[in-house]
Amino acid sequence: MDYGLLVIGIALLLVSYLVAVKKQTWLLAGFNEKMIKNKSLLGIVTGGIFFLPLGLLVVVNSFIDYPYELTVLIIAMLILLTIVYVFINRRLLD
Repeated sequence: MDYGLLVIGIALLLVSYLVAVKKQTWLLAGFNEKMIKNKSLLGIVTGGIFFLPLGLLVVVNSFIDYPYELTVLIIAMLILLTIVYVFINRRLLD
């Protein structure tokens, strides 16, 4: 069991809850708030589609040890990030 991954996974799940449910979009760095049409949808998309699955994957990977674990995590993170990035740029930006 990898306690470092477990702590990171729990932190990602906490950020997911704060962004998706509590609409704390100030936790998201690197975007211009004036260009976003719907901040509520931004919270749901980033919290529910990026942080939640990534946090769950990291928590599960903290309990299971297998070869190429880091590669699987990086590929999953990049796929989720690409999906969220494309959705935000097509639907939420002015």
